[in-house]
Amino acid sequence: MYKFKGKEYPCCASLTMGLIGGKWKTVILFHLIDKTLRYNELRKEMPTVTERTLSLQLKTLEDDGIVKRKVYTSKPPLRVEYSLTDFGKTLIPVVQAIADWGVYAVNKKKVNL
Repeated sequence: MYKFKGKEYPCCASLTMGLIGGKWKTVILFHLIDKTLRYNELRKEMPTVTERTLSLQLKTLEDDGIVKRKVYTSKPPLRVEYSLTDFGKTLIPVVQAIADWGVYAVNKKKVNL
């Protein structure tokens, strides 16, 4: 049994998927791999995600220590930026492997047609 932030997982793979699984978390992480993005920039990268879903997923990733949210209040309008934490950066090889496999799967499908 694996414990992370008070929650128990039956194996290490389920812990990982619990943190980055689902339809949008990995996509968010992929877009934050090499840059910091504002909320609206993330929305443009993922046009089919709803605002509510994006907000909830970002909040969950922030609560898990994977994404950091920086708010600039020095002058209006309020500006919020999202980036990977050092802990979140450890997921880059995992996210990149998932993305690479997606490219492989698309290319393999083309060959088999």
